[in-house]
Amino acid sequence: MPEAPRTITDQLAEFITIFGAEWVMWLLIGLSVVSVSVMVERWWFHLRRKPDMDRLFGAIAGRDAQAASGPSIEAAVVRDLLRVTGSDRGRMDAERAASVQRERGGYERGLSFLGTLGNNAPFVGLFGTVLGIIKAFADLATNVQGGAQVVMAGISEALVATAIGLAVALPAVVAFNVFKGKTKEAYRRVDVLAEAAMAGPPLRDGATSEGSNDSDDSDDSDDSEGSEG
Repeated sequence: MPEAPRTITDQLAEFITIFGAEWVMWLLIGLSVVSVSVMVERWWFHLRRKPDMDRLFGAIAGRDAQAASGPSIEAAVVRDLLRVTGSDRGRMDAERAASVQRERGGYERGLSFLGTLGNNAPFVGLFGTVLGIIKAFADLATNVQGGAQVVMAGISEALVATAIGLAVALPAVVAFNVFKGKTKEAYRRVDVLAEAAMAGPPLRDGATSEGSNDSDDSDDSDDSEGSEG
């Protein structure tokens, strides 16, 4: 009697029986290593780019682009705006947008990876668990005498994949939210500094008092001329 042709289900079952869920676990472990490296890089990135707001506001008040030094996006925007001081509002808005766009890639680098990993790692772990359960029942079919012990041992091993998936996802989600918040905070500081740079420096007290004294002197002279007339 000719042997029945093997279906794709039989081929997949054989593949799962050979490899099981172990390769999924190694995949998750590799992704966790990459995730940790991204977290460390993001932490170092934001640490080096912590802005000195007092210095930047001082640079705006003095209209000194050189004083707005530093690698942060806030310093870059202030420098670019101070270089076009006196231009119309449209040009300064365009300069601000261009400066933010140049720096945006550095601030958002790695966030998509962390967000994707945090959302999908549990499903990858669940996939590994399903594969492990399939392997456990396949082992039971080839070793009927083993009974429930064969199945339970395979299922317990398969559930480890789900646990690893959750362990990989939780830190990635936390890191994504933390660094996303830091990036949004940097953008808010950019808005404040840009508005201050485009509004111009405030008048100093001495200039204000001199202006008021000149006005008083002119008023006094006008009054004296009127009385003489």
